[in-house]
Amino acid sequence: MKKDPLSTLVRLLLLFCAATLAVVLFVPMWRIELDAPQYPEGLTLLIFTNKLGGNVDIVNGLNHYIGMKTLHAADFMEFTLLPYFVGSFAALALVVAIMARPKLLYTFFIFFMSFALISMVDFWRWEYNYGHDLNPDAAIIVPGMSYQPPLIGFKQLLNFGAYSIPDIGGWIFVGVGLISLYAVVVTLKKKRLPAANLIWIIIISSTLLSSCNSGPVALKYGTDNCYSCKMTISDLRFGAEIITKKGRVYRFDDSYCMLGYLKTKELEPAQIKSIYITNYTGNHQLMNVDEALLLQSESIRGPMGGNIIAAEQIDSINKLKEQFPGNHLLWSEIYK
Repeated sequence: MKKDPLSTLVRLLLLFCAATLAVVLFVPMWRIELDAPQYPEGLTLLIFTNKLGGNVDIVNGLNHYIGMKTLHAADFMEFTLLPYFVGSFAALALVVAIMARPKLLYTFFIFFMSFALISMVDFWRWEYNYGHDLNPDAAIIVPGMSYQPPLIGFKQLLNFGAYSIPDIGGWIFVGVGLISLYAVVVTLKKKRLPAANLIWIIIISSTLLSSCNSGPVALKYGTDNCYSCKMTISDLRFGAEIITKKGRVYRFDDSYCMLGYLKTKELEPAQIKSIYITNYTGNHQLMNVDEALLLQSESIRGPMGGNIIAAEQIDSINKLKEQFPGNHLLWSEIYK
């Protein structure tokens, strides 16, 4: 008789992991999206376990101008090895489910998480090499500029916005990691917890992942440029910022510039995650416009002629009114 066999729930979850890992062999694992004015529909680079997909030829053409190496699947040893690794993990998950031995489960979990970590480090190394090892005779050379895409999230590269995120296969890997972690915890506690606990773990983990980098990105005064007027952001009392759902950051030196840009409708409201404005008082930190109290006065002169400032407390607004007679407003009243 087997000693401390895996629960039926854990075995079913491992069978599910085996099946979904097999799917990874046929779907993209990662995607890098590039947005620029000359490509309004955007460009996409898809990374599968054994090949590259998407707009590879166009991306290679653009890379040639800035001195980056062209991308070819044959140049990457990873594309030869990845299918075998993924297939092996699918087979191992199946073996663990059939044999129902806790030690095999722990072995699967340790190897799987180690592989995931090593893969991310290797991906970062690949991006670093391609972004920094540039041809010195390239047609376009910007001194001190490198073109390393973000490992995950958004990064501005010249006039291109690069957005890097897992695709279907990558999210499957995340899911298998969470499920296998749950299986290990349940087995170590030697309890058969209800399936609802798994749902809660996935919900909590997803919430934690989605909350990463959810706040404003600090403005670098004297360095950052306003997205609208291109002037250097220099007055820390008037700065503003828009963050899209993809993580792209638009910085402005004045709420006047930000409102002007919003009215162009270049960004659809559905694309916007958060809008921030600088607190005129205190440490001049960025705060969400939905939580800010605004003062509009003809006596206010922002860097680009804006007449709006913000504060967090009504007492602060009342004090500012003594210096700048005007109207106390909410963001919804200004931007409709």
